[in-house]
Amino acid sequence: MFEQIKHNMETIAGVAIYPVLSLLIFFIFFVCLGFWVFSYKKEKIEEMSQIPLNDSVV
Repeated sequence: MFEQIKHNMETIAGVAIYPVLSLLIFFIFFVCLGFWVFSYKKEKIEEMSQIPLNDSVV
């Protein structure tokens, strides 16, 4: 089955760009996510970490 898919994909012109684009999107997403996580304010993280421990019901 993989041979049929491989043969069909090889006949498409410019198909080699798709793996490069998907890797680039994956890399950019995780770099942005890492930047967002490390730039988040520690006070806000502390506040959110206490939410499950609060007894007040919303």
